[in-house]
Amino acid sequence: MPNEQLTFVVGTGRCGSTALSAVVNLHPGILSLNELFASVVDPVVLTEEPLSGPEFWGCLARPNPVSDSLVRNGAPPPEFLYNRHPEWRHSAATTGIPAISMMVLPHLTDDPDGLLDDLEREIRAWPTRPAPLHWQAFFATLAERFGTTGAVVERSGLSLGRVGQLHALFPQARFVHLHRDGPDCALSMSRHIAFRMLPMLAEITEHCGVDSPHELTPEHFARLPADLAPLLTGSYDPALIMDRPIPLPVFGAMWSRWIVDGVRNLEELPAGTHTALSYEQLLDRPREELTRLAGFIGVEARPDWLDAAVRLLDGAGRRGSALRLDPVDLEALRESCAEGAAALEGTARRQW
Repeated sequence: MPNEQLTFVVGTGRCGSTALSAVVNLHPGILSLNELFASVVDPVVLTEEPLSGPEFWGCLARPNPVSDSLVRNGAPPPEFLYNRHPEWRHSAATTGIPAISMMVLPHLTDDPDGLLDDLEREIRAWPTRPAPLHWQAFFATLAERFGTTGAVVERSGLSLGRVGQLHALFPQARFVHLHRDGPDCALSMSRHIAFRMLPMLAEITEHCGVDSPHELTPEHFARLPADLAPLLTGSYDPALIMDRPIPLPVFGAMWSRWIVDGVRNLEELPAGTHTALSYEQLLDRPREELTRLAGFIGVEARPDWLDAAVRLLDGAGRRGSALRLDPVDLEALRESCAEGAAALEGTARRQW
């Protein structure tokens, strides 16, 4: 699978990317990989490190502990797909759900367990080689399985910060930056359990004097206040996260920081390898924007695909939800998003 056929849709999360994945998946010429790099958490898979076939398979199949914890505690976000089917083989409470089974495989098939078995038989036999070559073989295997023409689109939430890393590993890949109105996006983050966990984890690391949650030890857990410690024990009431008072500008500042850094990283890519897509314009002008997107990806904007996409997007997310906030709260949220909004405005004035 040549890199020229690979496109990454990157964004902050809560920017309409799940809806876009569903649209992309309707195209018979595109292999749509939904939340692939958000699912697989072993950092070695995004390096040049040589891996054997069994080692690469282990990275794909090893359950994501954070995802399983959310399911076990009754707080799975809507992006999770596998856990909705108790008749399927794996369970977060017993076996753990294989990483690529949670969101990637159910996006492609109604039989993710069967596909998982087929992939395991093939991938375990692969030779030792750098991780990017394994990924190319993985893309090719799935493309052949689903009869796509060679275009691969990977889309993961909160992927904007990985642009430089992905470009280094897949230098011929293209990037689509999907973005959404800052206050609307930040407000959506404030209502999503995974995004609400982020400022809480930042509070934990600051309290413990470490730079990353990965540095936390059981000794740290013992020193945490009662309203934070359960997050690290694996058993908690979702209300601990959802009911915690977190000011909206915290999410606005988070969105703004990610946008500023992401735009800077995108502008360092070679000319012609990246473009931007506004969620609002996608909803307002779906045929025009999807035709442009198809051309950038390298597939035909088929009329039947556009018709199906328009029907799907007609029921997609809200616009202007932040406008329903109290005016004082809205102004504070807009102020926290200002730097990111300026960065997006700057990209709109430039030809990418």
